[in-house]
Amino acid sequence: QVQLVESGGGLVQAGDSLTLSCVVSGPPFISYAMGWFRQDPGKEREFVAAITWSAGVTYYAASVKGRFALSRDNAKNTVYLQMNNLKPEETAVYYCAAGKFNPGAIMSQRAYDYWGQGTQVTVSS
Repeated sequence: QVQLVESGGGLVQAGDSLTLSCVVSGPPFISYAMGWFRQDPGKEREFVAAITWSAGVTYYAASVKGRFALSRDNAKNTVYLQMNNLKPEETAVYYCAAGKFNPGAIMSQRAYDYWGQGTQVTVSS
């Protein structure tokens, strides 16, 4: 079973940067995509970004494109989400997820079978 552990959340001010990490363990996941989603209480969980483990192809939600950057370190089995110029409305619990790569559903929660516990990101104005 694939296991995911996120870290790096915290309290920052608007305009600051923060990097989230997701360490992956378990069976071989070379064919997987790794996604990041976020959820604020009372709101739907929304797609943020995704990266394919093998080729490193990235996908971003329109709202974060140009400000967020996703990367992976194969040697460390870790995916990083670099978030720049954070906004107060981006306050949420951020979740790392893993699933077999499905380009047609990369932005959908249903494409992901495994989820981390989440890490809180709070952006103050």
